Amino acid sequence: MDLLCQLTGTLALAVFAAALGSLQYGYGLGVINAPQKVIQTYYARSLGLDFAPQHNEETNVTTMPLEPDSIPAALTMYWSLSVAMFSVGGIISSFMVGFVADFRGRIKGMLVLNVLAVVASLLMGLAKMGSPHIMVITGRAIMGFYCGLSSGLVPMYIGEIAPVKYRGALGALHQLAIVTGILISQVLGLDFLLGNEDMWHLLLGLSGVIAVLQSLLLPLCPESPRYLYIKLGKKEEACKSLKRFKGEYDTSKDIAEMQAEKEEALKEAKVSLLRLARSSVYRQQLFVALMMHLSQQFSGINAIFYYSTAIFHKAGVAQPVYATIGVGAVNMVFTLVSVILVDRAGRRTLMLIGLGGMCLCAVGMTVGLVYLSTYSWMSYVSMSAIFLFVVFFEIGPGPIPWFIVAELFSQGPRPAAIALAGFCNWTSNFVIGMFFPYVEAYCEQYVFIIFVMFLFGFTLFTYLRVPETKGKTFEEIAALFQKKTAPRPVAEGEMEQLKGATEA
Repeated sequence: MDLLCQLTGTLALAVFAAALGSLQYGYGLGVINAPQKVIQTYYARSLGLDFAPQHNEETNVTTMPLEPDSIPAALTMYWSLSVAMFSVGGIISSFMVGFVADFRGRIKGMLVLNVLAVVASLLMGLAKMGSPHIMVITGRAIMGFYCGLSSGLVPMYIGEIAPVKYRGALGALHQLAIVTGILISQVLGLDFLLGNEDMWHLLLGLSGVIAVLQSLLLPLCPESPRYLYIKLGKKEEACKSLKRFKGEYDTSKDIAEMQAEKEEALKEAKVSLLRLARSSVYRQQLFVALMMHLSQQFSGINAIFYYSTAIFHKAGVAQPVYATIGVGAVNMVFTLVSVILVDRAGRRTLMLIGLGGMCLCAVGMTVGLVYLSTYSWMSYVSMSAIFLFVVFFEIGPGPIPWFIVAELFSQGPRPAAIALAGFCNWTSNFVIGMFFPYVEAYCEQYVFIIFVMFLFGFTLFTYLRVPETKGKTFEEIAALFQKKTAPRPVAEGEMEQLKGATEA
């Protein structure tokens, strides 16, 4: 029996414990949406504004007493900050992933981060006791800062401890945990659970429970063997870590592979963010990594979620919020399907299927929106397009960009590459969240034509430039890019610069 390919209890525990950080990321993304009207009421009271949504006990529906255009400007500003500061925190902290990962290790890094998560949860959970708008905005910014670091550390750790055979499936669990967190926040945010006037602050503060659970489990998990051997040079501890993950076996093959990677890392020294961005040696890998993250955010998935409730409402669904939760459930189920398929079908194949399918669905979405007022049955075309769009997203563009960055780079540039990719992802998320409403107001029902063009371009790029990484070691993947640049050897002066590179 090939012990190298066994999934042990220790490995399962380590992946589960790390993925709790991704669960918290997803919860933070989705939790602010459901209780919007209730939170705005508390903001208005704190600011002394005349704003009070009215609740109909018979229909159990809360409605705005004012048209959106007449909502007080101060209230709109504070609410926008409550949503946007999460992304701003992530953008800032994404540059620190490499430093935190290498300073004391992956496990200790994730442990220390939970202090931020608990502080953020306490600020939001106790928001009723102070100025709710200040405490929620501050808490969201700190939570975003935590999630920016966590979204880099979790895929890095899982990618380094996973056996090659299961690296894709285990890497996809990061995205599965994110969408699970979003779904949990949607369900708990229902009015009869925690999304009401009495419990909204507990809904926001509940993420602290996830941080506490992760803090209890992480000390039971071994440190990354690659970090121990390549970064610290501790061979014996790396061997012990490998055996804890895979059981008793001959570790010489894994050590030999890490030794080869270590020798390459010593040649390239430590690659800083600036050096990585400027060096032609890593240009192709970096371009692919950033384009993968851009394809995730500019695919239009967030726009679909913005539109889903309105389209379900037009289709005659009595409670659109439940249909939106249904979309979240589909999101989670097909992420699980991706976990099963990614190491069988391959990363490149699933990205092509996902992006191509989303492109067709965006066309269907546009047709449905344009003819919605002419043909009533077009609403069902729109609804079908929404669900299929989510299905194709979670098959490939959702989970794969998060872990493929760790596969594309060796130990030297990996932390810096993950930091840059995380910054690209968070910044794109912020841009879509801030500017999509304005683009939608200008383009109206034709807004998804923009995403059709993006998706077609990303599909073409994936077909032409993205290599298959399934079943390959880190060194084999690096060799794929070296072959593409083989005609031009690395200049001696450039290699000397890389050898002298210092930590950012």
